[in-house]
Amino acid sequence: MRAYELMYILKVVEEEAIDALVTKFDNIILSGGTIEKTDRWGKKRLAYPIQDIPDGYYVLVNFNAEPATIKELDRVMKITDEVLRHMIIKKGE
Repeated sequence: MRAYELMYILKVVEEEAIDALVTKFDNIILSGGTIEKTDRWGKKRLAYPIQDIPDGYYVLVNFNAEPATIKELDRVMKITDEVLRHMIIKKGE
């Protein structure tokens, strides 16, 4: 397994919906890896509006996973409408 860092920005909606999305992405990671730490940075102003949305909910996740899990996570995040932006970075090396 390799170490990765995931940062994603969600549309600001109800707290229950944000919790459900974070849990959904955490479960995808846990299906093929382990989570070291999940930091919820909360609601912050974006540098520029994305899809006419001025604010986003930031989440940072440090985890270990297999490459197949990364592909699935990336695929699901691309098709989830509430995700404004996401980036997965391989740590180390």
